[in-house]
Amino acid sequence: MEKIIIYQMLPRIFGNTNTTRKHNGTIAENGSGKFYDIDGIALNRIRNLGCTHVWFTGVLRHATSTDYTFYGIPANHPAVVKGKAGSPYAIADYYDVDPDLAVKVNKRMMEFHRLVERTHKAGLKVIIDFVPNHVAREYHSICCPKGVRDLGADDNKDWHFSPKNNFYYCWGMPFTPSIDLGHDSDGKAVEPYCEFPAKATGNDVFSASPGLNDWYETVKLNYGIDYCDAGGRSEHFFGLDGKPLPNTWYKMTEILLFWAEKGVDAFRCDMAEMVPTAFWSYATSMVKEAYPNIVFIGEVYDPKQYRRYIASGFDYLYDKVGMYDTLRNVVCGNDSAANITRKWQETDDIRNHMLYFLENHDEQRIGSDFFAGDPWRAIPALIVSTLLGTNPFMLYAGEEFGEKGMDEEGFSGKDGRTTIFDYWSIDSLRKGFFARREMTKEDKAIEKIHSLILNIAVSQKAVTEGLSYDLMYANPMSARFDATKIFTFLRKAGKESLFVVTNFAAEDKDVEIDIPLHAFEYLHLEPGNKKAIDLISGRIINIALYPETPVSLSVPAYSGLVLKF
Repeated sequence: MEKIIIYQMLPRIFGNTNTTRKHNGTIAENGSGKFYDIDGIALNRIRNLGCTHVWFTGVLRHATSTDYTFYGIPANHPAVVKGKAGSPYAIADYYDVDPDLAVKVNKRMMEFHRLVERTHKAGLKVIIDFVPNHVAREYHSICCPKGVRDLGADDNKDWHFSPKNNFYYCWGMPFTPSIDLGHDSDGKAVEPYCEFPAKATGNDVFSASPGLNDWYETVKLNYGIDYCDAGGRSEHFFGLDGKPLPNTWYKMTEILLFWAEKGVDAFRCDMAEMVPTAFWSYATSMVKEAYPNIVFIGEVYDPKQYRRYIASGFDYLYDKVGMYDTLRNVVCGNDSAANITRKWQETDDIRNHMLYFLENHDEQRIGSDFFAGDPWRAIPALIVSTLLGTNPFMLYAGEEFGEKGMDEEGFSGKDGRTTIFDYWSIDSLRKGFFARREMTKEDKAIEKIHSLILNIAVSQKAVTEGLSYDLMYANPMSARFDATKIFTFLRKAGKESLFVVTNFAAEDKDVEIDIPLHAFEYLHLEPGNKKAIDLISGRIINIALYPETPVSLSVPAYSGLVLKF
């Protein structure tokens, strides 16, 4: 059984070794990573880190301020593009790849194919984004297969809503957002952007006037829900013949099948909860019928919706508002480690479907001033996230080097995140993959501990397929056990057992841990004196393992013990 470890990267950032880093710079000034930069050496390093999958974020062609009209690619109006590079989630053509990532723009799809081949050769699987809820305001496919009708090509724009339409329209009203439509990001006057009638905006704004903080650069796709009818929201999913009614269902399923045929192994589905489960049931069943091993990962934030989306065909869902938020609070000293138990229990029946993570492109970097300020503080959270269950874990490129995310790149200000809107490079990745001699001892140490823990996760049978037993209920707060800073659990598969103890405190902790009789019975543990090896430090530790007899251990600060016996 495979334990999935996902390595998320934005290729535009990942392979970029240009150190100019001009604020709001162009691609000519600041450069861009390419598909070819993600070579066999880089992919093998990711595999050796302990990863099994790579999520190439921002592969599909999206709206950008960079002019590629020489190659027959339509230009995008700068007023409806966020940043010089543009958002990877404002898709301009679902059937094309980002020309920024190609060495030869007119060979960009071939270069992506070769990246897929290299990734598979390195023993890794390929994940790309599927962005189903919205598209760029100027979406127009120039690469769709013969016979495929473009989104909106057959829409009746006189209707606010029709299940046959791909978009929603604001009757007779021009697009009038609260942004300047007559200037580019440098303040230069341009021919004002015009859209008539206005289309609804991606974050469910059904007026012609989205605000500055809305997703004004995107257009909402129509999956058969009338959000503005007289009786409120109404669904128009199936015709009298029982077949799907919304035209968008067919078009988006064709797109999924197109990329699956090209060797993509999994789709990370952006804002999946903004698209109805009825569509997902239809689309995932169609794709999995043709490609049984394909995997769907959903960005769903409402825990009340988790089980519905899993039932509709999702293999894994983000565990953001539960496990991520709790671990972040524990790392920052704003919550007790004991609350980790409550969070996994809330999704216990679907825990194998929950994707854990500590960073991604939406969240702040651990090392930033906005999060922990020190990547070492999150090592116990890394141990918990990767070893507590059989469910997958996701690592964001640069996290393994302690990336701080404190640059002020352009459209993306200094917010503790690595930009997805700007042309930029970050030293942690440049050094870690392309200039290893420049790495500091600190860089190498943080990489080493990440690699160690991730490889424990993918190599130890007790983790990949074993049972898990949370010991926190048997060890409430006491003078000998600090439940606010210590989290401990057991894993077991066959004759292999792991005793995991993590310490979120800034100082070493001497603890005494009770293992209840029920743990011995549930895991079929044999009591006795055990010689255990700590898989993190390599030390041999003798422990007396008996029911209700405290095990005395010293746990290092911002770290943990993974005792195998």
